[in-house]
Amino acid sequence: MSESFTDEQYAFLRHARFGELPPSVRPDERSASTETDPPRYQPDPTPGQYEQDLRAGG
Repeated sequence: MSESFTDEQYAFLRHARFGELPPSVRPDERSASTETDPPRYQPDPTPGQYEQDLRAGG
């Protein structure tokens, strides 16, 4: 039978792995964010790129 860690042991392991966490953001400091721009990791497709990708198997 395996033993489970206590909350204090888990807290120590988290601190050992991640270090000190930054202070939490208070609700009055929070702001809603929405993504309005297209993702930066995807370039704009060139004309016919979709068909080329289909033929190439991508």
